[in-house]
Amino acid sequence: MSLKAYYLSPDGVMHRDLSKTKIKAAFQSKEGLLWVDIVETTEEDCEFLEQSFGFHKLAVEDCISQLIHPPKIDDFGDYIFITVHGINYTAESDIVQTAEMALFLGRHFVVSNHLLPLYSVEEVKQLVENDARPMKQGTDFLVHALVDALIDNVLPTIDKMTEVMEEIDEEVIHDPRQSTIEAILKLKRSTMQIHRVMAPQREVLNRMSRGDFQVVREEARIFYRDIYDHIVRIEDLNLSLRDMADNALATYLSSVANRQNETMKVLSMVAAIFLPLTLLAGIYGMNFENMPELKTSWGYFAVIGFIGFAILIIIWLFWSRKWINWGRPKVFRVRPFAVDRGKLRGYMGYFKVHRRPKA
Repeated sequence: MSLKAYYLSPDGVMHRDLSKTKIKAAFQSKEGLLWVDIVETTEEDCEFLEQSFGFHKLAVEDCISQLIHPPKIDDFGDYIFITVHGINYTAESDIVQTAEMALFLGRHFVVSNHLLPLYSVEEVKQLVENDARPMKQGTDFLVHALVDALIDNVLPTIDKMTEVMEEIDEEVIHDPRQSTIEAILKLKRSTMQIHRVMAPQREVLNRMSRGDFQVVREEARIFYRDIYDHIVRIEDLNLSLRDMADNALATYLSSVANRQNETMKVLSMVAAIFLPLTLLAGIYGMNFENMPELKTSWGYFAVIGFIGFAILIIIWLFWSRKWINWGRPKVFRVRPFAVDRGKLRGYMGYFKVHRRPKA
């Protein structure tokens, strides 16, 4: 369990690392802006949320449940409960895994909950630590900052999947292997994972941008519309990748069939090479006395030399016509799936490049 709290008082003073008693007092004051972030939620945290904030039991149960909940938004009157998804960059897997973040948005408070560490949340925390900018414009803008960073961190995964898809396209044509079809199937499962959470999130952000909830002010709605546009773009790119994976799978099956044809061609070439040689060996294997080469000292070596020369000539002819691929360059195996974390919002390397200088 990790609980981090920030409180921006009405006079503009930022308070950090609040205890649970101070968190409850700040919430009950209904002034300023309170942000509480909870990681690795426990039963104790759930009791604290129910007793101190008065959140609905069903919403609190979603925060602690290990099950994956679809993106949604519920209106409880004084606050709204939002569930959104991003990418889980802590999981070591060749298949993209998603991470869930739950948000309670009220007039004077925001409570964010996630069972796994999220780089996007760490970025917003860093901005709050620097100048409290995400909290100065209100709770709806703070939630926008959290969701925007979460969605933006999906794009590096899409970019990496595109690179893997390009490698698969090369390999599936020139050198299809068992690892190729495994990479295709993993990519398809990754696109399904992303589609499963991105498609419902479009409706969540659409509702927040069109004024369905009073807690989201009119001046903030255009920013939620921007996140909605990002999700639409991600979904379009993801669907394109899924179509490319389907095409690659069809191409792989075709390539395997072509490889089988190549195998039959090799066997035919072997037969083509040895049939005339067998004929020659059969002729000189006959025991007729009037065969002049049988009585010469160089006859045996001449026949063996001619057989070897014929083999080389026939093989060279096949290779020059690209019927044989021995010695030709091959495409490297598809690399394992790994995102460049320096591109992620909230990753430490990102701060070193993008941190603003202090005045």
